[in-house]
Amino acid sequence: MDYILMTDSDSDLPFHLKEQYDIPVVYMPYALNGREYFDDLGQTLNHKAYYDMMREGAVPVTSALNEETYLEYFEPILKEKDLLFIAFSSKLSSTIQAVYAAQEKLLKKYPERKFVVVDTLSISCPMTLLVLKAHEMYRAGAPLEEVAAWVENNKLRCQGLFTVDDLKYLKRGGRISAAAATVGTMLDLKPIIVEAKDGTLQSIDKVRGRKKAIAYLADKMMEFEPDPKESPIIILHADAPEDAERARAMVSQKLPEAEVLVENVGPVIGAHCGPGTVAVCFLGTRQRTP
Repeated sequence: MDYILMTDSDSDLPFHLKEQYDIPVVYMPYALNGREYFDDLGQTLNHKAYYDMMREGAVPVTSALNEETYLEYFEPILKEKDLLFIAFSSKLSSTIQAVYAAQEKLLKKYPERKFVVVDTLSISCPMTLLVLKAHEMYRAGAPLEEVAAWVENNKLRCQGLFTVDDLKYLKRGGRISAAAATVGTMLDLKPIIVEAKDGTLQSIDKVRGRKKAIAYLADKMMEFEPDPKESPIIILHADAPEDAERARAMVSQKLPEAEVLVENVGPVIGAHCGPGTVAVCFLGTRQRTP
């Protein structure tokens, strides 16, 4: 191919799929217990060890990459080929401004090149599903403009339905108030969080009890009419394998013909939602509603 398709690790792209398809990934930074890491999809610090450290009181801190770091990722590619970069939601971080700054600088330096950035308005494995579909087109020989247009036109069909186990992580990140976290914990309320049309994360409901929350995810998924012939469904979990298996069984019961993958929430996303998070991610026939 005369171009490269690239993404970032806030997609939570499973490492085995990155390796299988040789997809270049920009690794996003975080710090834990005073040490700096890059989210290399679980290779340096495996996911279970990370969440165990959080349970023991470690507080991970995430940060944005700067323009210079993106230049280091992008320029070696632009020297040789065109580039399509599939980025996580601009509404969840300012880092895409550094992407755009690097893009502008490199297009001036290499005016013969094409360099397209698509803001997916998504994050984690809903974004992975877009990347996988785009890479399928890429492997089939589709030109850069066609793949970019498909992602742009279909990005609101990707959806993630999340529930968290401990509200303190949402409180710490400022997504809910201390009072709401206290009351919710007392009443065993589990929020249902979705990726909204504007690229933000929104709570659409609260369910009492863990099992009911996971069942809600599977039921709500069906409202978006996922097409199992087009894309797999991904069950994400933050070191909650038993609950992930419960979600997988529920999804498979509703869509027995679907390929259902069980994968890990990465450290950058996990820093904000905490251990025990479970999500159902899919490509729907219908677009996001909130």
